[in-house]
Amino acid sequence: MPEPGNEPAPKTPPRRKRRITDWSWIGTPQHYRWLELVVKALLILNVIDAVMTVAWIYSGHAVEANPLLAELAHERPIVFVIVKTSLVSLGSWLLWRQRRQPLAVVAIFGVFLAYYFLVIYHLEALDLQLVRRIFG
Repeated sequence: MPEPGNEPAPKTPPRRKRRITDWSWIGTPQHYRWLELVVKALLILNVIDAVMTVAWIYSGHAVEANPLLAELAHERPIVFVIVKTSLVSLGSWLLWRQRRQPLAVVAIFGVFLAYYFLVIYHLEALDLQLVRRIFG
């Protein structure tokens, strides 16, 4: 019998090697908090894009590039904004429900980046328009 205080350390199980297809480390509550913020930012960027698209169309500087929504954007702008935000919200909700799947997480980030760069593009174009008006 070992003396008190000199007990052997408990054996730890050997560390399991991760396979490339092992995604068990993804999906902690902290990961989902971050992902939820990304989805919320995506929805905000979508609204900004929709509103700025309508503004560009009615200023005569642009046309809607999406052929499925182009007619709606030009003829009924408020309905266009509602439909566009609803479709992106639905898609985001479907991806959020699949957030435990790596492909859904990649898709969420991909769509977020697309809208991020699209809003940057809108803002740069707006800045150029302001510079032209100020400096002729």
